[in-house]
Amino acid sequence: MNSSIWTLVEKWKNQIHKNPPIIIIYWPTACGKTALSIDVAKMLDSEIISADARQIYRWLNIGTGKIREEEKQGIQHHMIDIIDPTEEYNANIFKDGVLPLLKQMHHTGKIPVICGGTGLYIDTLVYNLAQHDAPPNWERREELEIFRIKEWNIALWNLLHSIDPHYADILHPNNYRYVMRGIEVFESTWQSKLAFQDVRTTPYDLLYITPYDGDREKLYNRINSRIETMFQDWLIDEVQHLLSIYPKDSFWLRTIWYSEVIDYIDGKIPLDTCKNLVAQHNRNYAKRQITWNQRYEKSE
Repeated sequence: MNSSIWTLVEKWKNQIHKNPPIIIIYWPTACGKTALSIDVAKMLDSEIISADARQIYRWLNIGTGKIREEEKQGIQHHMIDIIDPTEEYNANIFKDGVLPLLKQMHHTGKIPVICGGTGLYIDTLVYNLAQHDAPPNWERREELEIFRIKEWNIALWNLLHSIDPHYADILHPNNYRYVMRGIEVFESTWQSKLAFQDVRTTPYDLLYITPYDGDREKLYNRINSRIETMFQDWLIDEVQHLLSIYPKDSFWLRTIWYSEVIDYIDGKIPLDTCKNLVAQHNRNYAKRQITWNQRYEKSE
């Protein structure tokens, strides 16, 4: 932890809070969030809540960059390895699981440390987002679902991008429920779904910190290095093991880090292409995270 972040956290820890305090460590993949979260949690004698939409899944270890047990340094981690890859999950389920943890930590005088790159999970947890007045359109949803099944998730995402590119850019194509709702809201209101999330209130005192310094080139080099390490750490073996247990179309086996390796295993692409695609898709993912997280005020 650099000295400026250390000083900021120390000062914030000792001030009087009107609301229960939470520290949020954010910004893109491979920027050093995990290491910073360990330093902050040790400093505060606290615990870490992961806000990563993929690390909640058991067995998805190498491909998600999941923290190893020896790396935790004795710090309690929550919301990691809690469901199987066949199960679907969303931000509201995440919130329901985390709220009791926050209550317990605050009850014992601890400041929770939330660390993760899934901005939607963080926002849903700590903010009361403004609600729009577009009622569910079940007929349109059925049409979009038929279209998605026929053309697949990327085609549905492209449809959203054609009418609401700013909202589409912060969503992964496989997050199709949110993609679908974005289309529905725009068609009903002629406004981006982001327009209904500008007004946010929170019952917490929040401190946002990040190790990311805005250097894209350095970040992309870190991503490329991480991808190479993943393959050296037997990512292909991990995917082969998963395929021996779970169906190939399991929800989170269709995402980046895994779908490309499955294509390699199936003989659709060579290994070099697989690695390049994983790296490219990780960089694209980082761009979406940066776009989403620009709404957070950098505190350091």
